[in-house]
Amino acid sequence: MDLAIHSSFLPQNDPDAALAFWRDTLGFEVRNDVGYGGKRWITVGPRDQPGTSIVLYPPEASPGVTDDERRTIAEMMAKGTYGMVILASTDLDATFHRLQSGGAEVVQEPTEQPYGVRDCAFRDPAGNHVRINEVR
Repeated sequence: MDLAIHSSFLPQNDPDAALAFWRDTLGFEVRNDVGYGGKRWITVGPRDQPGTSIVLYPPEASPGVTDDERRTIAEMMAKGTYGMVILASTDLDATFHRLQSGGAEVVQEPTEQPYGVRDCAFRDPAGNHVRINEVR
């Protein structure tokens, strides 16, 4: 098989705050910004990886989701337990300091984990858990 990761979805509840984090703080490029019905879907990705993207989507626009489920999703997003992505960096310390100085919410400073990786963690404005592993 010839498979590659093309897109992954993370919820966002404030498109402007999402752009400020993913574009301005992380340095991802905006690939698409689509509005429909008063909602926005924003596609971002690393500049040097044009085939890999994250779609920042409004979770309340997902078809088939009930009002109770929407409330649960909003509660989980607020706690940071709904969406997660793991990124990688060859210079974890510099990446951490760039995000921290950009005002990103720190969850964990760079730490050597007992399972063999060194990483750090942040939350994006929607509460998504963003871990960054050090590439060795």
